[in-house]
Amino acid sequence: MFTLNIDIATAFRHFFLLFGSALGTFLLVFLFTKPFHAWLIKNNFVKHIRSAGIDGKSAPIFRKLHLKKEGTPTMGGILIWMSVLLFVFFSPLSEHFNITSFSLFNRNETFLPVFTLAVTAILGLADDYLNIKGIRKGIRVKTKFLWLTLFGVVGGLWFHYKLGYDLITVPGLGDFFLGGWYILLFAFIIVASANAVNFTDGLDGLSGGLIVIAFLSLGIIAYLQGLLILAAFCALIVGATLAFLWFNVPPALFYMGDTGSLALGATMGVIAMMTDTMLILPFIGFIFVVETLSIIIQITSKKFRGKKVFEIAPLHHHFEAVGWPESKVVMRFWIIGGFMAALGVILELLHLLTV
Repeated sequence: MFTLNIDIATAFRHFFLLFGSALGTFLLVFLFTKPFHAWLIKNNFVKHIRSAGIDGKSAPIFRKLHLKKEGTPTMGGILIWMSVLLFVFFSPLSEHFNITSFSLFNRNETFLPVFTLAVTAILGLADDYLNIKGIRKGIRVKTKFLWLTLFGVVGGLWFHYKLGYDLITVPGLGDFFLGGWYILLFAFIIVASANAVNFTDGLDGLSGGLIVIAFLSLGIIAYLQGLLILAAFCALIVGATLAFLWFNVPPALFYMGDTGSLALGATMGVIAMMTDTMLILPFIGFIFVVETLSIIIQITSKKFRGKKVFEIAPLHHHFEAVGWPESKVVMRFWIIGGFMAALGVILELLHLLTV
């Protein structure tokens, strides 16, 4: 039977570790936002509104709705992942000099999420840079998909053969053996998570708020499972994203870019696999799932029926097109995302109470 057996003193130490992690990255991003924003403008790293939709065809409605955002700096996700990586990599020094009693660079709990964050951030950064500079309009969709799939397969091989992962837990039903199929599941979760967050990053504050909700939920789950350092890593991302969100709410000072959305989405998927909550992830990232499904439905309908289901896909743009103000879409998606993520955490807690 699951019990959270810690004394008051330990609970306070854990609280200050988690809160301090979030506060640290929040302050770092907050302090560097203005000079970083100026650097982005100086180097003309600004958003260009696309004229084509997700299917490669002309998207005049989208362009009309978002033309006012032309010229807003992008690649703000650099601040998020860079601040997280700095805290992780410098934490062994703070432990060495007795500033703290822990290191966030932990082989068992944070090595894989850190590696995922760094690698996919570089992929997204390359895509952003090429897109901004007008070189092939960024990395081709198929190429990006191939790289993410390759990374997912390599990660799945590592989890399966090196770490011995071969089961998935179905809440209420128990564990199911997958064997080698676990590798394909891992790759699917990584690719799906990275792209789902990327699809959702289309309105001021939308993806940022949902990322905070998702990593806060994953952090709670990690803590309940006894993975304190992994929970602190989630707190680092929550703090950094909250500071980014401070400047990303309408009207956004800058945008996250693929370097933020791909990296955070893939990292979210890895943490879900580490905590064996890949079946809880659709609750935690409910809006991400809905946004992705709206794209699949739209493309499928246009291909086989010759007509659209939504005015624009993903879904948040549909609500814009039918007259909802941007802030209303964002707030309501946050509310729905928060409720569903809370349900996901409750389901995981109920599962832990029965094992």
